[in-house]
Amino acid sequence: MSYAEYKDKVLEFIEAHEKWRASTINLIASENVTSPSVTRAVASGFMHKYAEGWPRQRYYQGCKYVDEVELIGVDLFCRLFKSDFADLRPISGTNANQAAFFGLTQPGDNVIVLHTSHGGHISHMPFGAAGMRGLNVFTWPFDNESFNIDVDKAAQLIREKEPKLVVFGGSLFPFPHPVKELAPVAKEVGAYVMYDAAHVLGLIAGGEFQDPLREGADIVTSSTHKTFPGPQGGVILYKNFGEDVAKLQWAIFPGVLSNHHLHHMAGKVITAAEMLEYGEAYAKQIVKNAKALAEALAEEGFNVIGEDQGYTKSHQVIVDVSDLHEAAGGWAAPLLEEAGIILNKNLLPWDPLEKVNTPSGLRIGVQEMTRVGMMEDDMKEIARFMRRVLIDKEDPKKVEKEVFEFRRQFQKVYYSFDYGLPMKE
Repeated sequence: MSYAEYKDKVLEFIEAHEKWRASTINLIASENVTSPSVTRAVASGFMHKYAEGWPRQRYYQGCKYVDEVELIGVDLFCRLFKSDFADLRPISGTNANQAAFFGLTQPGDNVIVLHTSHGGHISHMPFGAAGMRGLNVFTWPFDNESFNIDVDKAAQLIREKEPKLVVFGGSLFPFPHPVKELAPVAKEVGAYVMYDAAHVLGLIAGGEFQDPLREGADIVTSSTHKTFPGPQGGVILYKNFGEDVAKLQWAIFPGVLSNHHLHHMAGKVITAAEMLEYGEAYAKQIVKNAKALAEALAEEGFNVIGEDQGYTKSHQVIVDVSDLHEAAGGWAAPLLEEAGIILNKNLLPWDPLEKVNTPSGLRIGVQEMTRVGMMEDDMKEIARFMRRVLIDKEDPKKVEKEVFEFRRQFQKVYYSFDYGLPMKE
């Protein structure tokens, strides 16, 4: 092919992806869609600019407009999360975690995190950002029955290991973590308390999940594209804790990045404004939809985790499909994809690590389908589609046609300045 044909092919694939995604039921718990206004910001000329440093104190000239946008963003994020400061420069949630590890710890320090098999994020682990900082990583004791950190054993571990940093939050996150119970214990031994809110930032913004800064966290790190429906990127929120602010500022720049992505930064700012206007309604509907989907899946015959706790208090629903097929999630997720239902397989706490490709679980998130206007009754329809594919063993291609027809009704991005709130029938 000519170079121009390569360009055409890339644009063709982009267009095909966008058309396909708008036809599917996307239940990936770590994804969302931006509003047209945010998409415009991300596609703006800000993408061509460098702005190392802090607004009005840059190492480059020509930043007068991006500076004003970033300062607006800092103000909006502080209002939204009632934080003393917000830093929009991290370019991902992992990048934000890197900055926290580099700013608040030294190589050889002890940290306590959630293990990946219990839902923790890879950046917290020895093979991720924490390990790259040279930290000694210990993991929270976990209670499989409550699907949460074991408070009594965790308090004992904190006192035993005397960590420099304890980390709450994770990727498999149906229930709030015991921050207010364990933060005082962390303070006893002089540890910082960090909360990775990547999955639940939008729920926190809307007042539908725990509020980590009020429960004892010193710092909140997050991505900005899951329940917080912005462009891919990161953010750090924190209380004004003296000279440690300077450590974090240094860790971000020049520590783990030079120029941040200014077009994404602008998209984050518009998303923060959207969430100040619509976030409460959006977060409330996300949680309603998650509970409705969990209950509907249970009624359709699926083994939904967390029944005793009401299945979920977040955007996530966790299903154990090990009773349906020996390859469990490794079988179910690709089959559902054939039917136009997109989600991911996931290790459950009782799975051995060697089952990473055939784990027991499916992780389901409803935040994107909520944003395009789906309500509780629509979750019941999704549960029926899933039952037909995985339990009734219908031809997934037959189901796909009905999925596409169903999804065609939901093409606007609500909870935004562009389309407002969805109308209930």
